Amino acid sequence: MVLGAEAGLKEINSKVSPGSLLSKKRMIVIEDIFLNKTQTVFEEVLDFFQKRKFDDNIIIFWDSSIGVKVTGRKKEVVKIDSSGRGKPLPAKQLKLFNFLAKQKYAQEFRSLSNLETADWIKKETKKRGGEIANQAAQTIVSLLGNDLWQIDNEIDKLINYKLGLEPKMVKGGEPAEIESREVEKLVRGRFDENIFALTDAISNKNKAMAIKLLEEQYELGLTDMYLMAMIVRQFKILLQIRQALDSGLTSRKIISSLKLHPFVAQKGINQARNFSLAVLKSILSQLVKIDYNMKTGQADVKTALNLLFVKI
Repeated sequence: MVLGAEAGLKEINSKVSPGSLLSKKRMIVIEDIFLNKTQTVFEEVLDFFQKRKFDDNIIIFWDSSIGVKVTGRKKEVVKIDSSGRGKPLPAKQLKLFNFLAKQKYAQEFRSLSNLETADWIKKETKKRGGEIANQAAQTIVSLLGNDLWQIDNEIDKLINYKLGLEPKMVKGGEPAEIESREVEKLVRGRFDENIFALTDAISNKNKAMAIKLLEEQYELGLTDMYLMAMIVRQFKILLQIRQALDSGLTSRKIISSLKLHPFVAQKGINQARNFSLAVLKSILSQLVKIDYNMKTGQADVKTALNLLFVKI
């Protein structure tokens, strides 16, 4: 993996060049190239890939900051900033994007709307031999948004729970519908109290408590990947809220503009007030590096997070 937001052409070249005799074909992921602040890199990368062929390697450009804004019949490629707003791509970046978009396997992975997510939940539940009420599917969406990875696991949990009930709860040989009350009982929402407690401890400079809470998450069986996703997501929210607060937005405006659940927004506002914008940017930058090192096998996540908590 190459952290495109920081890499220059020299590093990209070294990663994508033909492999050794022991490894003729490799897969290289270049992540978030459009977040790179070095403006010359876009022309250099475009020129580099236009002039060379890489049949020996699989090269994937993956970028979370790019979206398509549709106004009437007009489509515009935009870059999503930390506040969630989309701004048109500068000319040099747009040229690189257009080149990549024309490649054979270019694909946009668009997030599902709430309605599409609820429909997906119902279809997946039925495919796995279960049934779920419309309201229950909507309850899952209200708790987890469009996080299909977590929803996928929760569907299995709910079906297994329903199948394990007393026979009298089964109708006509088919599982009774999963109901909202069962979702509320079993599904851990994305605004997990444990994550809020952890960021509360960090914002209050209570390092010992932050380390203790992190250890408890591991004892519960949560994985490095899940914890990193939750912590990074929470600090992204705090950064967006801090920017909104600095712009003078009210709580109601923050909920509306950032499209946050009121519970998440209020918790986040209380925490964001304990950080400056610069500190939040620094923390998020360090978390991104830990995440990158985790995915490339270069770091022990628990140790790295504990060191980060001590430094804050």
